[in-house]
Amino acid sequence: MDITELMAEGSLPDIVIGDPDAPVTIVEYASMTCGHCANFHENSYPAIKANYIDAGKAKLIIREFPFDPRALAAFMLARCTGDDAKRTAMIDILFDKQDEWARAENASTALLNIAKLAGFSQTSFAACLNNKELQQQITLTQERGQEFGVDATPTFFVNGDKYTGSLPADQMAAIIEQNLQ
Repeated sequence: MDITELMAEGSLPDIVIGDPDAPVTIVEYASMTCGHCANFHENSYPAIKANYIDAGKAKLIIREFPFDPRALAAFMLARCTGDDAKRTAMIDILFDKQDEWARAENASTALLNIAKLAGFSQTSFAACLNNKELQQQITLTQERGQEFGVDATPTFFVNGDKYTGSLPADQMAAIIEQNLQ
């Protein structure tokens, strides 16, 4: 894959976690309701973040690839938090609490309770979820992912090479190390 094409600006600005100039770029297409994505973020991401992202060796870009309305709503809330750090924290919390909201009988109430922790009111929560422009931008991000061959989540591109599935930390580390040489 042409890394230039993958890194070209999409409908939403990429939020870079880590040093924007890091030598290894990891692009993750994820769905907020995907159990495999939550598994990666719970079990593999902390080690990758500590050993590579925080060390300036790699950067992570999470791109929206919602498989259902709940995932779309969760990504919209993350984008509505106002800044990059809050968005990243919101994504972390949503993955961490996935069982509480993604499988809830009333997802809206469960998401509102989480959103309140990020400073949302009932009004700002409703305004965010009714933002048709943001909804369209996330849909365009997903369509762009499909153009790159994404059909499952999580899908990672490490310096342009595609990997599918919830990669264990040691496997992701080996891929990053290979790209650092």
